Amino acid sequence: MAKSKTVFFCQNCGYESAKWLGKCPSCQEWNTFVEEVISKDPSPVSSSRDWTTYAPRPGSTRTVPLSQVSGGEEIRNVTPDQELNRVLGGGIVPGSLVLVAGEPGIGKSTLFLQIGLQMSGLTTLYISGEESEQQIRMRADRIGPPHEQFYLLTETNTQVIFEEIKKVRPGLVIVDSIQTLHTPYIESSPGTVSQIRECAAEFQRFAKSTGTPVFLIGHITKEGSIAGPKILEHMVDTVLQFEGDQHYAFRILRTTKNRFGSTSELGIYEMTGAGLRIVANPSQLLIAQREEILSGTAIAATLEGLRPLLVEVQALVTPSVYGTPQRTATGFDSRRLQLLLAVLEKRGGFHFGLKDVFLNIAGGLKIEDPSIDLAVLCALLSSYEDLPLPPHTCFTGEVGLSGEIRAVGRIEQRIAEAAKLGFEKIVISRYNLKGLQPSLFPIDIVPVAKVEAVYELFLK
Repeated sequence: MAKSKTVFFCQNCGYESAKWLGKCPSCQEWNTFVEEVISKDPSPVSSSRDWTTYAPRPGSTRTVPLSQVSGGEEIRNVTPDQELNRVLGGGIVPGSLVLVAGEPGIGKSTLFLQIGLQMSGLTTLYISGEESEQQIRMRADRIGPPHEQFYLLTETNTQVIFEEIKKVRPGLVIVDSIQTLHTPYIESSPGTVSQIRECAAEFQRFAKSTGTPVFLIGHITKEGSIAGPKILEHMVDTVLQFEGDQHYAFRILRTTKNRFGSTSELGIYEMTGAGLRIVANPSQLLIAQREEILSGTAIAATLEGLRPLLVEVQALVTPSVYGTPQRTATGFDSRRLQLLLAVLEKRGGFHFGLKDVFLNIAGGLKIEDPSIDLAVLCALLSSYEDLPLPPHTCFTGEVGLSGEIRAVGRIEQRIAEAAKLGFEKIVISRYNLKGLQPSLFPIDIVPVAKVEAVYELFLK
């Protein structure tokens, strides 16, 4: 029989220690070590054995020159979900292991149940450790009719799961969720660091040896990071983050790691009563349709991956009635907001020191592209002066510390997206004019170089 061994794991990064530690030496977090019981083989291979005496098993893997490895074209399974294809880099790669994480109730299970039901030409096995068969059928009836090759398994024991996989022989496996599974080879409870690591390793070996793609749905912690050891993210081929505000209908599927494509892609969905609907043209939905022109709003031409987006930036600048002015940003980096306010104070002579400043990106999006700086700056100035910006005008450009408007990448795609949505003017950096042919675009291109020039053009 295998004897038990007790070790301590860091719940934040998975660091292993023989004794309890107050502070993790790896991630420097406090009070994250938990005790777990693992099995230990009573007759391990003697450590005194020299590596030179190792005899490989017959038929074991041999080293081969790279030149002898066949390349061939990369084969992908294209799904009916174009947004998923986008974030995966063109489709599902056979043998890939994909981890999907997000807030509770954000729609992870709904999305991948919907994808499994849409893959009518592929045998799909949906493994659930959280819901009963009746609960999943109720949600499936709301999303769409099941096909004959869609199979459902409610089980948490990995050995039972792999026995069922041998019978069904699926072409796609979806696991909901990895934190609920347990392997009989580890004595700790499900959700612990050792269980998550071992269960993920078993599915990794299965995916690589059979060429079957596996999607692992995962939980996140209250800090927003993926629950379990950090090594879980290293083991998988792709990490997808499903995010959004539950008070808004939009959901964003973002790539944070991808061995088979770009890591700057995102897909946009809209939550409906019949599941998640693909948003083909998000710019139209992210720009509010108003009959009255108000101050404090500006339209930014930004990029998320390869996708150009037009988003609405809303700013509110009011006199502070408290001792310390407030600085609140939603969907935008608050430190970046402080930087832009300092630029306006120093370079433009605008006194925000006694003003409360509130900034919001409409639609519940979180934008990290620095090209949104110019639109944020214009929205702040518009609210400060209480003067609306000209209608049908959008902005793109990065603001430097000296007040200059810096050039941004892929300016042609931003201009084309603005022209497609009917905008008449787009304000860009003067340094983006190099190599650009404004006559090719059906929109008036306004180049600016300094913050003062933007104020002179639109608000003075």
